[in-house]
Amino acid sequence: MAKLAFNISMSLDGFIAGPDPSEADPLGKGGEQLHEWAFGLKAWREPHGRDGGEENESTPVFEELWGNAGASVMGRNMFGGDGPWGDDPWNGWWGDDPPFEMPVFVITHHEREPLVLADTTFTFVTDGIQSALDQAKDAAGDKDVALGGGADVAQQYLAAGLIDTMQIHLVPVLLGRGTRLFDNLSGTDFGLEETRVIEAPGVTHLSFRVR
Repeated sequence: MAKLAFNISMSLDGFIAGPDPSEADPLGKGGEQLHEWAFGLKAWREPHGRDGGEENESTPVFEELWGNAGASVMGRNMFGGDGPWGDDPWNGWWGDDPPFEMPVFVITHHEREPLVLADTTFTFVTDGIQSALDQAKDAAGDKDVALGGGADVAQQYLAAGLIDTMQIHLVPVLLGRGTRLFDNLSGTDFGLEETRVIEAPGVTHLSFRVR
């Protein structure tokens, strides 16, 4: 059965995005440095149509993230924008050629027809996190479902006990403000069993099984 695997980059003080996100700066002020460990990898650059890149201890971690995934779930904010879609809806942060190349299920309060961009199909789910996960598992087949975030959706899945594995890419920066990953979980009953730690340039990859 497909598992729900959550992975995300986080600052040392617990933020997954900086303050004041915008269309021009979707990760907020300072937030992009949380992903610099990946941006320099050949494994990241090739799917984004870019030359060069390095290979280091993060390479197999990055390749594993998407190599094991057959579908993905994300929140509306991670896709882009908020509120009603309007007459000319925006197609998200990634432009006409998103890097996912798999079915992506976007949790939103506002209905929208499926969106096909290159090899990625976005399906917009309005009836909750369980429905999005069920549809993603059906689409994933014998592979896992990748949960990309953002924080609000991740917190909902954690609180509901639906996440099977979690990987935190811990980056040694202090953002001070922004979006915290582990807010709004007071009273939630779950535990974490550490399964792997990998040190790499600019990041430490922490893997957990969620109980």
